[in-house]
Parts: sequence; C-alpha cells; structure tokens
Amino acid sequence: MSFLDCSCISHAQVQPMDIEDRYEDTSHQFLSFDGSEYTLQGPAGGDDVTGLSPEPAHYQLLFELGKGFNNLSRVSMARHIPTGQLVAIKQTNLDECTEEELLQLMSEVLLARLFRHPNLLTSRLVFSSSCQLWVLTPLMAYGSADALLRTYFPDGMSESLIAYLLYGVLKALEYLHRMGYVHRGVKASHILLSEEGRVYLSGLHSIYSMMRDGKRVRAVFDMPHHSPALLPWLSPELLRQDLHGYGVKSDIYSLGIVACELVSGRVPFQDMPPTQMLLQKLRGSHCCLLDVAPFPLGEMGGLKVSRSGVDSGIGESVATGSLTHSATAPPTDRPQSPAPKNHSATLHSLVQLCLQQQPERRPSASELLSHAFFKQVKRHTRDSFLSLMYPAVPLSSPEDHPVSTSPGSLHHAPSSVAADATDAAWDFSD
Repeated sequence: MSFLDCSCISHAQVQPMDIEDRYEDTSHQFLSFDGSEYTLQGPAGGDDVTGLSPEPAHYQLLFELGKGFNNLSRVSMARHIPTGQLVAIKQTNLDECTEEELLQLMSEVLLARLFRHPNLLTSRLVFSSSCQLWVLTPLMAYGSADALLRTYFPDGMSESLIAYLLYGVLKALEYLHRMGYVHRGVKASHILLSEEGRVYLSGLHSIYSMMRDGKRVRAVFDMPHHSPALLPWLSPELLRQDLHGYGVKSDIYSLGIVACELVSGRVPFQDMPPTQMLLQKLRGSHCCLLDVAPFPLGEMGGLKVSRSGVDSGIGESVATGSLTHSATAPPTDRPQSPAPKNHSATLHSLVQLCLQQQPERRPSASELLSHAFFKQVKRHTRDSFLSLMYPAVPLSSPEDHPVSTSPGSLHHAPSSVAADATDAAWDFSD
C-alpha cells in the first residue's frame, strides 16, 4: 500500500515501502568507474540503517533536531531500542499535506531510495504508521558544514578539512551527473558529516533529471522553486533563464561558492539584493579569496601564492576584499580575524576553475577529483580526521537523563543537550 493511501489504513498498521519492487535501480548502467573506489555498498558502522526494523515501537524518540518540508515534518534524534543505534527520524503527518505536497513527498522518497552512493544521504528505510510517514536516515552527529562554521569555525576551516569535505561532495556529484541529474542545491548546509567521518550530500529534493525520452539532453530550463536564500549558490546560467538553459556544470559553480564559504565562514553575495547579485554574476564578478584582488575572471592575472606552499591559515572574509560585499550591510556580530591570510595556490586554482563564467570552461566533477588540491585527502585516517575536526564534537545521546519510551512523544532534553542538538542540526528544508 502506498503511503498516499495512509488515511484509509488502520492506526495499528505499519506498512514498509518496498520501492525497489516497483522501481528498478538503474545506477549500474551509469557507473564505469574503478570498482575498488566506487563500489555501491551501504555505509559501515553507525551509518547503516538498512538492517533496522520498520516498527515505530522499536524506536525511542530522544529530542527534536529541527523541522522541514514547510514545517510539516519533524526531525528527531532517536534510538533503535533492539540495537541501541542512534538515528534521525523525519515524521510527516500526511493528513496535513495538500495533494501537491503529497506528490512532492513521494517523489523525494522515491528518488532518495533509488540512488545508492556512500556519499549521498538517502532514505533506505521508509514506512507509514497512523497516517505518519517515517523516514529513517543515519544520524549526522557532526551536523552540517554550515553548522560547523557557525559554531566552531567562524573564521573559516583549514584547507585540509575543506579538501576532505569537498572531495566527498564531488564524489556524490560525479555519481548524480553520471545518472543524468543536476543537484541545484549544493551549499554548506547540505554537506553533512557522520560520527564515523563520512561526508554526505543531502538536499535531494532539489535535483532535476536531464533525461528526456530515454536520452540525455544538453541543457534544461526549469527554474527551481527555492527560497531566495539559495540564490547566492546558483550559477549565472541558471539565474539567467535564457534559451541556453543550464546543465550539470551549474553544480560545479555552486561548489566554488561553497569553497569560498568554507574558507571564510561567510556566504558570498549573501548581503546583496537579488537584482544586484544577478548583475554581479552576469558581469563575471566572482568571490575571490582574500589574498587576491577582485577582478572578473576574464581579467584575472596571476594568483598570489602562499609563501609556504601549504595552508597557512584562513582569511577573514570573502566579502571583505571582493565585489560580492554590500557596502550598506550593517557591521553585525560576525567575527573579525586579525589580518588577511594566504591560501595555497591549489585552492586558488580550484576556486578559479569552478567559478568560470562560461560553464563549458568549468571542469567536470570527475576531472576535479584529480585536482592537486585533493591530493592531501588520501593521506587522512580516522585519527587524522578527528584532529581536523577539533574542537568540534559529535552530537551524542543524553544517556544520563530519562527519555520517552513512547514512539509518539518527544522528551524535552536538558538545556545543554538541546543547545548541542541545535548547534549540530542540519538543513532540513531548503
């Protein structure tokens, strides 16, 4: 029974969604990579939820992490009682959804379960109970890259951590692009980190297929129905909405914006009115790093190279030294660094390649994976990952406090635990 028929089922029924029986997984048709690196298998350890039971009584809801889907969904941290594994559960009351929202919700669930890649946050366990749709995902204990910036790295992350995050995002984008989809929502709040150190790309509700009648088209023309908050990450060709359309290289531009965001702790173009931001992007103005003078990409000369040739620190702000800052923006409580810092030549090269004005000049996700900036990723181990994350700590269960055992109610966590949950929360809506 589909969850769209939930209003007709008994409140005592639980119906798992065996979507694989209705939709064939065609991912193998598009994967021609080295099997040792791109084997499609479930994540290891606490990131795997495929073996958990589709029974609400088996889950102990601990506390709320956030809301999503137009505030119709509640996302909670929960414990699978038989195994003790911590998971994230998104509950949506289907009776409160319009027909359009139900169709959108079904589309998201189907797509999330169709894709199989270790760097994509997908929903492998979905079931309905009492007219509520339950979607289980691994718990992202470190939250999103955006939350990490706001909480632990207000002046930006180290280049080693940036490379670690972007490499995982690129692997996810490579898979999506090979499958014939453009993501259209790459940003820091959609980059998630599990306690085991795996990087996930979320936000699959924004993806769009480039397949028409069984064939892949060069460009699409659909304008995503997103809030204005997403505009700073969108590419010039997507915002232009002309007859040329846009393709998967639009995601590469968004990745360049994310790189600037992780470097400085600020979102380029965010302080600008939408019209001014669009004009700046169409003119070729880009968000350069702090130690480079702001010029359109076509006029850029040499790049200032770090004297040491390695990551020597993170600059104050992309916006401070670029055309992307609004002069009328109030001096809020954003942290200030003592002085500009130099960045490595490889990071400059990566940002410049991603932010090329012409999409055909941008490299593909596959080509970027071999960029010199990501050579440092292969050297990382579990211990080195923990050192990269310091002083960030993963979200944990409130073991010392009583929690609700009822599957339909939430425990009001102590203020310290609730604060940690808020800091580690990721983007559930945009």
